[in-house]
Amino acid sequence: MKKSNYQWQLQTKTELPVEFIEQLKKEEINPLIGQLLWHRNIRTEEALRKFLHPTIEDIYDPFLMHDMEKAVARIQQAVEAGEQILVYGDYDADGITSTTVMKEAIELVGGMVQYFLPNRFVHGYGPNKDVFAEQIEQGVQLIVTVDNGVAGHEAISYAMAQGVDVIVTDHHELPEQLPEAFAIVHPRHPQGDYPFGDLAGVGVAFKVATALLGELPIELLDLVAIGTIADLVSLTDENRTFVKMGLQMIQTGDRIGLDVLLQEAGVKKEAVSEESIGFTIGPRLNALGRLGEAAPGVELMTTFDEEQALEIAKYIDQQNNERKDIVTTIAKEALDLIDPNAPVHILAKQGWHEGVLGIVAGRIMQETGKPTIILAIDESGTTAKGSGRSISALNLYEALNEVREQFTHFGGHHMAAGMTLPVENIPFVQEHLAHFIEKNQIDMANGQELLISESLAVSQATTAFIDQLRILAPFGTDNTVPTFVFKEITPTQIRQIGADNTHLKFQMNQEGAQLDAIAFQMGPQADELAQGTADVAGQLSINEWNGRKKPQLMVTDFAVSGRQLFDFRGKNNQTKPIPSEATAYLLFDEKNQKFISDPTANIIVWSNQEELVEAVSQNQIEQLVFVDCPVESITVKEIVEATEIQRIYMMFISPEEAYLNGMASREQFATLYKFILQQKEVNLRSQLSKVANYLNIQEKLLIFMIQVFFDLGFVTIESGVLNSIEKPDNRPLTESQVYQQRLKKIKTEEFLLYSDCQTIQQWLWNEEDK
Repeated sequence: MKKSNYQWQLQTKTELPVEFIEQLKKEEINPLIGQLLWHRNIRTEEALRKFLHPTIEDIYDPFLMHDMEKAVARIQQAVEAGEQILVYGDYDADGITSTTVMKEAIELVGGMVQYFLPNRFVHGYGPNKDVFAEQIEQGVQLIVTVDNGVAGHEAISYAMAQGVDVIVTDHHELPEQLPEAFAIVHPRHPQGDYPFGDLAGVGVAFKVATALLGELPIELLDLVAIGTIADLVSLTDENRTFVKMGLQMIQTGDRIGLDVLLQEAGVKKEAVSEESIGFTIGPRLNALGRLGEAAPGVELMTTFDEEQALEIAKYIDQQNNERKDIVTTIAKEALDLIDPNAPVHILAKQGWHEGVLGIVAGRIMQETGKPTIILAIDESGTTAKGSGRSISALNLYEALNEVREQFTHFGGHHMAAGMTLPVENIPFVQEHLAHFIEKNQIDMANGQELLISESLAVSQATTAFIDQLRILAPFGTDNTVPTFVFKEITPTQIRQIGADNTHLKFQMNQEGAQLDAIAFQMGPQADELAQGTADVAGQLSINEWNGRKKPQLMVTDFAVSGRQLFDFRGKNNQTKPIPSEATAYLLFDEKNQKFISDPTANIIVWSNQEELVEAVSQNQIEQLVFVDCPVESITVKEIVEATEIQRIYMMFISPEEAYLNGMASREQFATLYKFILQQKEVNLRSQLSKVANYLNIQEKLLIFMIQVFFDLGFVTIESGVLNSIEKPDNRPLTESQVYQQRLKKIKTEEFLLYSDCQTIQQWLWNEEDK
């Protein structure tokens, strides 16, 4: 059996109230999708209306937010007085769009406005005192922060002391003590009455723009959609309204820079979706701040010059490609540093780019299923800085917060953390995390949780059903794409696709119905699906080719029930990776250990069945690799039955190649014996190959024949030198145990090495007659 990589959590099916069912019928919604809506807390007529058909009326009054009146009045005062206003943003996609929204809104009311986006490597995150001082010296008279500010005490106090007011607009976690700013506009401010606290930074900026302009600036919703999607905030309530309307604005609007960026990224404007923003546009804007200056992002979004827009878009694309290359390089280097037995990976190296460490940590965490911290060590070799990503089972912030004194800087939440610490403290933090997991009895074996929305039959996955799933869009945080599980399907037409066979394509079959499936990054797992039935979880989509539409499943995870036999016979297959966890390598001949490439492998040398069963039990072995061939094939069957191991790998390496070389003929034995009598003494170490060539006998077969003569007492071998014995007892060749073992091995190898996998599987599992 193959366990799932994730811990599947199937949502409980609910008996829907009659009133809700009537509403579903009225909207012509499939009852299966009705279940999904109910689980998303859409349970009333009004909630359903707002979810499916949001309007401008669903957007909340901006003046419900704390300090909104005060902030708007101060901006208006600055505009009337001709004061120089600075919008101080952030270097990610949310910061870029927030800055653009605030800048354009202030310009619309006639304000003199400029902007500044900090460089993460020079200025760090949030308000920077030196930047504020420089800007004030250059004539700035009012500072408005966007997507940052609630933790900028020092810089804000400095500006206020210089007589320059600071208006903070932010959405990040509120610290216990807030800065003494002129105004703090925040959706979760304890003294505010705003009904929705999960706005992105751009959402807060948009609320200020709405209040400042006295009407809803619909033309800015394209930017709000981008920042909201990219910042991974909850796509519910007002954010859903912003994104749904914002995507329509992108499709129909005329923001030159955005249009050019979409074109450069290969996204059709009329088909833009939350997916294309989240996976194409957002990462491109984020790449700017990850590698250097983010200001070109604002320039792109505000320009009216198509030529300039194209130049910036190409630069952004170039930065994004560079970012991807850096991530790939670091991820590969990080994987090489992994200790597979460590419960948490802490990987550190000099020369790694700080701007992408969070992405790399997430990638390693996904690949290994274990919490991961990636750290870049500075040039001096004394300080490490980086990011961590966790699985749901481990609260990374809570675990690291227990040893907060080990860090120079530290912050985060359940699933992610950022940190700076002395390099010498890394081993202590690694030990602490391992101890924390053990102390709190955290089960790391099940991996991350995967929420399964519904169990479907293959026949239910129709294009009509998949089309209607789009009513749940836009998808994102707290409104995820539904994941469905298809149980007891039979995979067929399994093949590896893509560069280096990275991906997997197969067909799911169930009671006469078929569904195509694509599994990205699962190419190496093709053997797992090759036998038996499987449970497959994934997201449904429609594959459109030449005008023809077909349902398909984008596979997230799969599990295979029952016993599995993996064919690693032959030189080509022996290079394929074998999972190291809970795996034992069984040797019938200890000399064949050289064929095991993993230096950390758990090796068991065969002596008897009782000892093997005990070793398997003590070491909790779940996978057994037969490295070489036993004398008799029945030994393999008895071991499999006695250990009850569910995953068997067969390599069955035979250095002697008994079946291929066969049994020596009586004539060959006679020829060799005559040669030995003539020579009297043969140095096997230096002359074996020459003897084989002279007698025209294959070298491996010659070694066997000499072993037979030795076994029968016809020759002696001392220090590699063979001598004949004068007048030995006359004994038939068949009396030799070596000879008899050869006969058995020939038969064993013929079956174990040259039978097809299905035949061996049926023999092992006693399925020959089924």
